[in-house]
Amino acid sequence: TINLVAPATVADVWHRHMADSAQLVDLAPAGPLKWTDLGSGAGFPGLVVALFLAGRVGSSVTLVESDGRKCAFLGEVVRQTGISSALAVEIMNARIENPSIQAKAGTVSGVGVDVISARALAPLDKLLALAMPMFGSKTVGLFPKGRDVMAEIDAAQRLWRFEHELKPSLTDADARIVVLRGLEAKTR
Repeated sequence: TINLVAPATVADVWHRHMADSAQLVDLAPAGPLKWTDLGSGAGFPGLVVALFLAGRVGSSVTLVESDGRKCAFLGEVVRQTGISSALAVEIMNARIENPSIQAKAGTVSGVGVDVISARALAPLDKLLALAMPMFGSKTVGLFPKGRDVMAEIDAAQRLWRFEHELKPSLTDADARIVVLRGLEAKTR
């Protein structure tokens, strides 16, 4: 009743959502990770990532979602899977545009998190504005994008400096994953 995923994708939930989310784990750095997922919705990719990070001692995942009903769903999935016994999962019912939420979701001991992800939240230029306060010198952004990825990168490069690499999606031949590092705002 709260449209966790688009109705047209329900029949293909494992491939379209679960596998699409899981592929991000292999693009992340090795070792324990502090991962923040923006606009978590039904848990894609953040909750799926949490399930894969359960074996990495010291890892944690923060899910930021503004819809309280979706946060309740996320909390129930965390409870029923028992994932919180293997790693810390924090669900923040808040808008990521709020600077205090950005600070809370994006820092660990005063430095940026290891990985920031977002799937279908906003165009890349706007997404980077939301993620910027959480980026540290070693933070990696993992952002699945569709066939218009190059236009999004061009628009983002007008406002931001960053290094990026495009990885092919394993679940959609037209999609790419933007692996982004070294995010800095351009001065005018």
